[in-house]
Amino acid sequence: MNILTAKENSPYKGGIFQKHDAKSAAGEWDLVFISNSYDETFEVGCELGRKLKRGDVVALSGALGTGKTCLCTGICRAVGVKDLVTSPTYTIIHEYEGVFPVYHIDAYRLSGAEDFENCGGGEAMRGDGLTLIEWGGRVGVCLPDETVHIDIKITNSGQREIFVKSAGDFRSRN
Repeated sequence: MNILTAKENSPYKGGIFQKHDAKSAAGEWDLVFISNSYDETFEVGCELGRKLKRGDVVALSGALGTGKTCLCTGICRAVGVKDLVTSPTYTIIHEYEGVFPVYHIDAYRLSGAEDFENCGGGEAMRGDGLTLIEWGGRVGVCLPDETVHIDIKITNSGQREIFVKSAGDFRSRN
């Protein structure tokens, strides 16, 4: 991760990442990470995971192959998950144990809110753990207002731009 663009009130300003010299490219986003590799995307996940807590919901979006599962793997490691983290595309929901439960959901094959509720997504989201939802836009109507939104894009040069938007106190957490 060679660049982090953060809004002025971001806890990352002046932190371990280099601050971008130009005005924030984030626009409506709170944080923007630039990743050059799988390992860097994993590290962004670890950094974000250190800020997440029990009860948080994270909705990830991005095209196939952008690194959503890699980012989720980093988040899981940061909250103490030791198991192999894999894409839940065909099982829809994986549950992992860390310092609290992590519900890793893949909404790619779901047709909307009713499917999400029927497969247990709503129950997981209202549970006692952290909920990570890949393809979160497919179930957007189900997401709480406090959801942390992450969008990953691949640039023409192959870098990943990881955009993070949060509500509530996420940015000020230690």
